[in-house]
Amino acid sequence: MADTAGPPGLRERKKQRTRDTLLRSALELFTERGYEETTVDDIAETADVSQRTFFRYFASKEEAAFFVTRLAEAHFVDAVRRRPPGEAPLDSMRQALVESWSTIGEAVEQLVPLDLHMRFYRVIESTPALLAAHLRRATELEEEIARVIADREDLDVETDPRPRVVVAVFGAVMRVTERIWSARNDAGLAALRDLTASYLDQVGPALTVDWRSGQGAERAGRVEPTP
Repeated sequence: MADTAGPPGLRERKKQRTRDTLLRSALELFTERGYEETTVDDIAETADVSQRTFFRYFASKEEAAFFVTRLAEAHFVDAVRRRPPGEAPLDSMRQALVESWSTIGEAVEQLVPLDLHMRFYRVIESTPALLAAHLRRATELEEEIARVIADREDLDVETDPRPRVVVAVFGAVMRVTERIWSARNDAGLAALRDLTASYLDQVGPALTVDWRSGQGAERAGRVEPTP
């Protein structure tokens, strides 16, 4: 059967514009004023809509804060699912991340400026309420990916710990990368991508070599400390 779905109609486009305006207003206020200092009323006023309209699109201020991030996460999970069978799980996650960099950026740009999205990551790191929500979601995301990996490997995630272990290692690297990158106030998306790749390169050596030996250090390579 042919796909008869066409472009969104006028009503749907207006709804998307309102949602995107609310998202941009929220992230701009969070980065300029701070998350705790920004109210739903502030966001609605900046977007020139009512508070009632805000709640038609988002259940809470937190949901608006993480809407774009959740979209990026969904792109990554889909990329993991599409990796070829037989590929090692850690390699699948790394390659999925590499593949999804550009598509994630394009998807984000359809909603808010990419620079605004990246600046908001620094707000997350410096705001306890946001960081707690981010870490909670990271745990949920790791469980989702672990189940994808288990399905790819034809394993039972409830009886075989390996999918959760390898995803936990990957997630830990991502958290270290986010934290270090966020401390570099002038670093952009390319810097985050390169830092992530560099730190993922350290996983194998960090787990398997003798750190105190010169050979181990040579095999592991060196990561320059954050200035």
